[in-house]
Amino acid sequence: MNDALVAGLTAPLAAMGVDLEAVEVQKAGRRHVVRVVVDRDGGVDLDLVADVSRTVSNLLDVEPLASVLPGPFVLEVSSPGVERPLTQERHWRRAVTRLVEVHLRDGAALTGRVVEVTEHTLLLQVSDDMRSIALADLDHGLVQVEFAKFSDEGQD
Repeated sequence: MNDALVAGLTAPLAAMGVDLEAVEVQKAGRRHVVRVVVDRDGGVDLDLVADVSRTVSNLLDVEPLASVLPGPFVLEVSSPGVERPLTQERHWRRAVTRLVEVHLRDGAALTGRVVEVTEHTLLLQVSDDMRSIALADLDHGLVQVEFAKFSDEGQD
C-alpha cells in the first residue's frame, strides 16, 4: 500500500516544490490514518502544509489512489522533526549551520557544525578543525538540539 501511495504522491508534490519524505498508513477502527511527511529547502510553513494537505486529500479521493486506500481516512501532513535521521544529501544540505552528530559507515562518530554540503561532500567544523567527509562514507546524522543562552546585554 505504501509503495503505491509514494508512487502516486511523489510527482504531484515535487511539482509543488516539495519532497515526499515518508508516508505511513495505520488502521484505526474503520478508518485509516495517513501520515505524510514533506520537506523542502527553506523549510515548511503552515500555508504549505495546508496546500499539501488539500492536494494529497484530493489525490486520495480519486483513482488510482482511491482504490489503494478505500474507505474513510484521516490525513495528517507534517514536516520532519528534529529527530529524523539525516541520510540523504538533501537532508544534510538542509542542516547547514546546525550542530549534528555524524555516524560514519566505519562505526566512528563525531559532532560538529555543518558548514557546507556539495553533491559528494560534507564540510563539518569539529572544534577548530574543518573536516571534509565524503557523503558515501556517512551512515546517518542527527541534529543536536541547541538552546541559546539568554543574554542580559541590551535588555532594560
